[in-house]
Amino acid sequence: MHAEPVPSGRSQAGSEAGSQRSTRGGSPPGEADSARGPVGDHSGPPGGTPAPARRLTAELLIVLGLSLGQSGVYAIVNLAEKLTRGPLSGQTTTLNPVLNDRQYFDLTYQLLNIAFALVPVALVLFLLSGHGVSAFRRLGFTFEQPLRTVGFGFGLAAIIGVGTLGVYAGGRALGITTAIVPAALDAYWWTIPVLVLSAVRHAILEEVIVVGYLVIRLRELGWSTPAIILTSALIRGSYHLYQGFGPFIGNVLMGLLFAWFYTRTRRVMPLVIAHALIDITGFVGFALIGPAIGIGG
Repeated sequence: MHAEPVPSGRSQAGSEAGSQRSTRGGSPPGEADSARGPVGDHSGPPGGTPAPARRLTAELLIVLGLSLGQSGVYAIVNLAEKLTRGPLSGQTTTLNPVLNDRQYFDLTYQLLNIAFALVPVALVLFLLSGHGVSAFRRLGFTFEQPLRTVGFGFGLAAIIGVGTLGVYAGGRALGITTAIVPAALDAYWWTIPVLVLSAVRHAILEEVIVVGYLVIRLRELGWSTPAIILTSALIRGSYHLYQGFGPFIGNVLMGLLFAWFYTRTRRVMPLVIAHALIDITGFVGFALIGPAIGIGG
């Protein structure tokens, strides 16, 4: 689950677009849909005064334009470029590439890339805070009921992990998915920690913005729950199109499950945990095992 990076500024998805190397415990729904929401639900506007719909729509478009919406546009263009080159089955997409051939400059660029990719998350936390309401609590981005939270995270990771492997294998067999290299960093002492940080970055960015924030704002705009879930899933799929049609389908399915889970629980933390576990397994596992079996490294 890796978003397409934007060539300029190397934002979240930014590391992939420019880096791609082709040929190289919450409240149940029901009352939650009411103006105030159930006790403990903080999805409504702070202070009980709804922002004008036009302003909320503009805010939403700006946030997406600075983050995963922008990544989706670049991913579509990137896919079009790949399709004009030849069959997707003969092309390669590299995630987590080397950003500089000198070790400590590469490390510096990697850390800057991760840090600046999270700026849109800081913006979302700022926009959702105010009037004594914590943005973390509104999103469910907390460790309340830690055992339940972690348990949901591991359960979702297991479901999506198995599904991801199946969709990728099917996409490769059908020729609609590029070969994906999850990690191509050189072997340094900091390689594994950076891959872990990269995975956590993707998890926080995607789940906070394309699930938590998006659901809250679309609810405030009066959207129905099915429309919100579908929109969230399609946005998630869009910024994975640079990997081919298989990852688009797989991520739409993941998005449907994650957005549905969030509308039921108002808890984004289990989604962040699940996403991080999936990416850590893919990135670190490939870095450690790939060279041993003759790929990557």
